[in-house]
Amino acid sequence: MEYQAKYITEDIKLSCYEDKFFKSDVMFGQHMLIWFLSGETKIIRPEGSYLFRKGDIFLIPRNQLATIINYPKDGQPHKTVVMHLTTDWLRSFYAKQSVKPFTEDEQGIRHYSGHPLLESCLASLVPYFDMKDLPADLANLKITEAVTILRSIDQGIDNVLANFEEPGKIDLADYMEKNFMFNLPMEKFGYLTGRSLTTFKRDFKKIFATTPQRWLTKKRLDLAHYEFVQKKKKPIDVCYEVGFENLSHFSFAFKKQFGYAPSVLLAGEV
Repeated sequence: MEYQAKYITEDIKLSCYEDKFFKSDVMFGQHMLIWFLSGETKIIRPEGSYLFRKGDIFLIPRNQLATIINYPKDGQPHKTVVMHLTTDWLRSFYAKQSVKPFTEDEQGIRHYSGHPLLESCLASLVPYFDMKDLPADLANLKITEAVTILRSIDQGIDNVLANFEEPGKIDLADYMEKNFMFNLPMEKFGYLTGRSLTTFKRDFKKIFATTPQRWLTKKRLDLAHYEFVQKKKKPIDVCYEVGFENLSHFSFAFKKQFGYAPSVLLAGEV
């Protein structure tokens, strides 16, 4: 995979994937505002899947789990302008505002495609990626502009951007049932459920009577079986959507679990 990135600062970048595809299970530590220049991205979240293409603008809130699958499209690479809205920057910004945010139960992806002011703000960044000597305080000015526009077009955005709480201890069983398809380190699952790694493993064993890895593997394979039977999806698509990193490992694990390969199931020979 050939990946290239150009930076105005570490918080504003032009991201480009030239190769066939890139997949990652991630938890973003900061809010990310993204504008698509070319290519295609499929984002899988507990509430469903999203497909983004050229011209789309969206914001992914921090501390949200997602599977990101990037593709080239129509002969063009996957290319995006990405703006990180960091907690430190937002704290400073909102210290000057009279805002009392409330915590939303679900902070899903927020869509802003087709808004001329926001698109103009992000498009104005592109020429700067090829400049060596940048105007002082450019990044701060552009991030301020973007956040100001977001606040004018999205009445609920302050509840996302001005919420600086860290994950508290939550219902472990409910969280894992909703997020098992994301292939993250156990430390991340612990953090997102408000637990240390040791406490996470201990609580998990009490609830599920098995180890996290064994439980996750079975849940992912059961979901894959359902996707094959009910939706007739391709193995390559199911593999990545349920949390596996490569097709060969997925096929091996699937056959070990069920006694037959995905191709046999799809052919109706079971």
